[in-house]
Amino acid sequence: MMDFSFFNPTRVLFGRTALSQMATFVPKDARILVLYGSGSVVRNGTLKRIQTVLDGYDVHEFGGIEPNPSFEKLMGAVKLVRKKNISFLVAVGGGSVIDGAKFVAAAAHYDGDPWEILQTRGNRIQSALPLAAIPTLPATGSEMNGTSVITRTELSAKRVFKSEHVFPVLAVLDPTLTFTLPPRQVANGIVDAFVHVLEQYLTYPVDGPVQDRFAEGLLRVLLDIADVTLAEPENYEARASLMWAATLALNGLIGAGVPQDWSSHLIGHELTALYGLDHARTLAVILPAMLSVRKSEKHAKLLQYAERIWNIHTGSENERIDTALDNTRAFFHRLGLETSLSNYGLDESAVEALLASLRETHGNDYALGENRTVSPELARAVLEASL
Repeated sequence: MMDFSFFNPTRVLFGRTALSQMATFVPKDARILVLYGSGSVVRNGTLKRIQTVLDGYDVHEFGGIEPNPSFEKLMGAVKLVRKKNISFLVAVGGGSVIDGAKFVAAAAHYDGDPWEILQTRGNRIQSALPLAAIPTLPATGSEMNGTSVITRTELSAKRVFKSEHVFPVLAVLDPTLTFTLPPRQVANGIVDAFVHVLEQYLTYPVDGPVQDRFAEGLLRVLLDIADVTLAEPENYEARASLMWAATLALNGLIGAGVPQDWSSHLIGHELTALYGLDHARTLAVILPAMLSVRKSEKHAKLLQYAERIWNIHTGSENERIDTALDNTRAFFHRLGLETSLSNYGLDESAVEALLASLRETHGNDYALGENRTVSPELARAVLEASL
């Protein structure tokens, strides 16, 4: 196991009564800005419930945050924070709203051009507003980590930043808030969480049995509850398992002391920035191709994945790995996600555009992945295999 430093300051309130407990952990004199997305939280009554919980506080609202939160939109929230002297943020919605709130929290305290936060990957953040996260879509785990992904629309640029200062101080996890989600979003969330685990698990062995077994447990849970939580939207136990699995998939715990990849995510970000594909759907395309192209490099962990997750014990080692990858694609298909660029109407010209975008984001000689082997040449091979 590798040396590591693990830090996670987020308090979690979980269950049917979680929302009603929230005010206990919000300062009594807080001036609050509630941030949300396209309005589903208004239509389904979630925003009203939050307003009731925060009755007596000075509360302001900012809606319309996009599925891929834009720098341009969020700067409007930053201006409102400064104008109203906001001291506490509440983000309610999917991971994009929570990611956006993290940027607002940091930008409100930032003295320079807030775009620098994204250009420097968060390294210059010195402080941020406190934030409570209320996820309504189990997927990204953003409610319990210090990572955010923001798009600057005018530049077609999607950037990641990280900072300990933007960890939510409070995560309010109520599975009943997910009951009205469209099936497409639920499927996206399952795949997002599944791939988050794989990015930390399918690397190379470092004798980390605790991390491996924890990751494998999360993968098995996601496989076990996927069908029922889609078929039975108000099955509380299935939604509770999905919500907690998605949070644990990216709160830093299973990645502590083991190598992490994330190259599929970084390529997927360019797909979203250029073509507007849902984040999870980019992962369903890129990850299987990435694993196939790098099969030799990831051989030991892929074989372990085949045996422990898919119960594949016969055939040659390469045959077992190939079957596991086939099963992974089949799982994504079963949830309604495609696994090739061509299914989204993209062809060889998209490969060239994506490679150019990767160079723009990461430099001409980038080297991604746990072994820094994902070069421009290997990225081309992955994208061509994704067609």
